[in-house]
Amino acid sequence: MVMQHRPLTLGWEEWVALPGLGLPALKAKVDTGARTSALHAFDIEPFGPASRPKLRFAVHPVPGRTDLTIACSALIRDRREVTSSNGESELRYVIETSLRIGEAEVPIEITLTDRTNMAYRMLIGRQAIQPDWRISPTASF
Repeated sequence: MVMQHRPLTLGWEEWVALPGLGLPALKAKVDTGARTSALHAFDIEPFGPASRPKLRFAVHPVPGRTDLTIACSALIRDRREVTSSNGESELRYVIETSLRIGEAEVPIEITLTDRTNMAYRMLIGRQAIQPDWRISPTASF
């Protein structure tokens, strides 16, 4: 379901929400070099029946604040080999949830990975960027 009222212009970094995961605000980096979006997650654990497997995981939404943890769960959509910008390959779980930026809300796929040492808890990849969205690489938020 895409709810949008006007074309959206993204900066190189944006405040986003993942309402389906209970994450009301995350600072995300827009990364057109990445195909799929990525979210910082840890304590990733599959559970549930094999016919409808889920993941439970935790997120530190604010870099440097390990005292702030949000518990999340989602259906497993896939498991894929992902090559990060440093050239390392990693087998990651893929989930689907809704991404909200401003008034726009769209379903996206997200891979879960440890981004502890990264400045942004989330990357927004090309697949999440809608055809009528524009990117202004010098703008923020």
